[in-house]
Amino acid sequence: MKTAIVTGAARGIGLATSRQLLDQGWRVIMLDRDEPALSEAVTGLENAQPCLCDVSQPDQVAQMAQSILPEGATLDALVNNAGVADFGPIEDTDFARWRRVMETNLDGVFLMSQACTPALRAASGAIVNIASISGLRASTLRVAYGTSKAGVMHLTQQQAVELGEYGVRANCVCPGPVDTKLALAVHTPDIRAAYHDAIPLNRYGQEDEIAALVTFLCSAQASFVTGQIIAADGGFEATGIGLPSLRGGA
Repeated sequence: MKTAIVTGAARGIGLATSRQLLDQGWRVIMLDRDEPALSEAVTGLENAQPCLCDVSQPDQVAQMAQSILPEGATLDALVNNAGVADFGPIEDTDFARWRRVMETNLDGVFLMSQACTPALRAASGAIVNIASISGLRASTLRVAYGTSKAGVMHLTQQQAVELGEYGVRANCVCPGPVDTKLALAVHTPDIRAAYHDAIPLNRYGQEDEIAALVTFLCSAQASFVTGQIIAADGGFEATGIGLPSLRGGA
């Protein structure tokens, strides 16, 4: 049975990915720092193992690796999904706020990948990092978030180049707007309408749609795919400025 670690697995894309991997016959170590949410998420999931860990904390990541991946262990896939969303103007983003975003979104990907590399090498495994459309195109109020995700994209290519000789693949998925509970809570009707106008498919994505791409990249079906930055965004990144008024008159 293949084994995967999914970070940020208690909700959203991480939980959807965990469920799909389990359905495909994987054993999944579901990692999150929110203990109550993680406990609820794993309830009733066969072959799912919860692991409480904050990926932004080097000591916790090291302890996780020692416990979950002792010397000689193998790991078939690592999905670096854990992230925080913190939006605000540049002038209001002090260094502490900047670091809160970076330490989870970018440092966490680096720490987890580094800790898991020996086990991934032993299995010729796969790394899938979750970035964002905000790493591909700048957007208002996302100075820390967007920059962190752009860093994840480049880190993915570094991983692909350096680990490819060991058979380890690394790819990056950049979701566009997705119908998560967070999006439903913070996106006003005006924001949702604007996104619908700007996205060629005229809708938000679903968590399971993003998870399907992630699980594909973890699988043997993607055995010759590495170093890729793939947007799962309904065509949002391809539209540039969009010009919804012209589209509406087409």
